[in-house]
Amino acid sequence: MNYYIIAGEASGDLHGSNLIHALRRHDPDAVIRCWGGDKMQAAGGTLVKHYRELAFMGFSEVIMNLRTIFRNLAFCKEDILQHKPDTLILIDYPGFNLRIAKWAKEQGIKVVYYISPQVWAWKAGRVKMMKECISRMLVILPFEKEYFKKNWEWEVEYVGHPLIEAIQKEGLQTASHKPQGVNRIVALLPGSRKQEILKKLPVMLEVSKYFPDHQFIVAGAPGMDPGFYAPLMAPYPNVSLLQNKTYDLLSKADAALVTSGTATLETALFGVPEVVCYKASWLSYQIGKRVVDIKYICLVNLIMDKLVVKEMIQDDMTTENLRKELELLLHDETYRSRIKADYAALRELLHQGGDASEKAALSIVKFLAQ
Repeated sequence: MNYYIIAGEASGDLHGSNLIHALRRHDPDAVIRCWGGDKMQAAGGTLVKHYRELAFMGFSEVIMNLRTIFRNLAFCKEDILQHKPDTLILIDYPGFNLRIAKWAKEQGIKVVYYISPQVWAWKAGRVKMMKECISRMLVILPFEKEYFKKNWEWEVEYVGHPLIEAIQKEGLQTASHKPQGVNRIVALLPGSRKQEILKKLPVMLEVSKYFPDHQFIVAGAPGMDPGFYAPLMAPYPNVSLLQNKTYDLLSKADAALVTSGTATLETALFGVPEVVCYKASWLSYQIGKRVVDIKYICLVNLIMDKLVVKEMIQDDMTTENLRKELELLLHDETYRSRIKADYAALRELLHQGGDASEKAALSIVKFLAQ
């Protein structure tokens, strides 16, 4: 079969690469063309465009880059028509992918959506169009199957969360707690896009001043030039950069400051106590808080439906607030134990779906064979 896959950010590249491996196991003759990143290319996909050219963060940033976005949409449609795939597989990245899904339906192309847009948080009105345009929806969060069935009478398939298998495939263990007196590691995960890194990393770095005996390590985003981080980190002697090895870092970290998004869930699955950081431009935040309808911004808290880890949002994301929370994460054993117990329950909940990539690939191959 001929597959065309579109992922628009680092997490989509990771999950897309594992999906490509699984598709090839079930369909050895698969021809796969993709938008994504280095991981999808290494898995055997023919890379059309890298997600570095697609990632725009926040409402104001999207508006400023509308011309580029529309140019990418036009090129994508032309490329799909030229290569005539048997199915189009869309991975998250809803601002772009839902437009492509609607267009693909009009062209008579079968559309599979893997990792649903978070319509339960905002823009729920999109579901009607999604039902009409998407041939098969594969969801990765336990509550999403019931959400779509109860609210929209849409039967979707829960395949489990792909981060579970991604971490297992790395063969890494959850972080082990170091005894007092041993130099501790604090992981800084400021995001994968330049805009969000510039918003969050300077505040995170300031915290290192209060913990001179601890080693702060910045997780360099895939594809990001190390030189981009150097001037930001220069004033801080106990800070270093680890490029393209976030999982290695999390397997050794004692605590973490993590930008909101998939990284919060990855950190939890490694058992690292964390504080979640969110800071956007003033305009993006003002628009966002008026349209987003969720109790928490962190995936860990959303899935568990309670405040497992502290969220520092916009004006609350200050050096002083992060310092106080990090002190607890590093040195309050009762606090650490409570978080880790909740992490164990989270892992058990996500394990119930099974191997997400394997289940998703099998579902797609069976669907196309019908």
